[in-house]
Amino acid sequence: MPTAETEIDVLVLGGAGVDSIVYVPELPLPYADSYMVPAIDMRAGQTGDFVAMGVQALGLRTHHVDLIGDDHEGDLVRALHRERGIPFTEVPQRGGTKRAVNLVGPDGRRLSLYDNSRSLEADRLPPALIESLAAVSRHAHVSLTYPCAYALPVLRAKGVTISTDLHDWDGVETYHEAFAYEADLVFLSATALKDPEKTMRQIAARGRAGAVVATAGAEGAHLLAGGELTHVPTVTPPAPVVDSNGAGDAFASGYLFGWLAGESPRTCTRYGAIAGTYACTVPSTRTDVISRDQLLAMAADTQRG
Repeated sequence: MPTAETEIDVLVLGGAGVDSIVYVPELPLPYADSYMVPAIDMRAGQTGDFVAMGVQALGLRTHHVDLIGDDHEGDLVRALHRERGIPFTEVPQRGGTKRAVNLVGPDGRRLSLYDNSRSLEADRLPPALIESLAAVSRHAHVSLTYPCAYALPVLRAKGVTISTDLHDWDGVETYHEAFAYEADLVFLSATALKDPEKTMRQIAARGRAGAVVATAGAEGAHLLAGGELTHVPTVTPPAPVVDSNGAGDAFASGYLFGWLAGESPRTCTRYGAIAGTYACTVPSTRTDVISRDQLLAMAADTQRG
């Protein structure tokens, strides 16, 4: 529960950027000189943006901090936070605002082409800034984007709990390890894992995570908590599935909503599954997220079912 000492429930670090959405006739996309596609839209909203929007819509006091550029894409990010009423602290990024091109197939699957040229080696989130924000925060969700790894020791020293999303980590790439082993709560996708349970137990054994959740799309999610591995099924979507973009971020938001309310890991995972399923019914060109009332209503329905 919120305390008198905290002003922020969830401090989101990193993951601010812009996506160009391209709906393609199929994925993988066979080679051709050109394709006729529907309107190509550019909108603000990458992983940190979606987590910030998600937890705020669920009633949690939210603050987002990241590096962005003095460019048109940065203006879109600023406008998104302003329109949603999400406090946003920006640090200048000389390489420009992060951006990606997302190809979306007819079945809603997404292929993201991420521009990794925007981050420079010298980029940092100022430690004094992170210390001041962490001092008034209950929890920090740290995006995988550079240079958020450098903020982890600062957050740990301030005593806030930490979560992170490793996305499609293969369990081997070393860049992800600082995030995987420093977080109290770890999310990842099972997409690139040959043995999800092995990687989940590796994270728990080598790090400090009390819970590890591997999402598996339509197959639901795997929850490792207290040494016990549990499968949590997906839920029936409230509308047709059109797009998987942002589903993992929505899942993390739903889980955090339950976790910060003191719910059990299984209930938190069910909340995550509901939020993630809802996100799959929203086209990539929009940034709609599930509300607290919607999530709790769907949770009550699934319990009755």
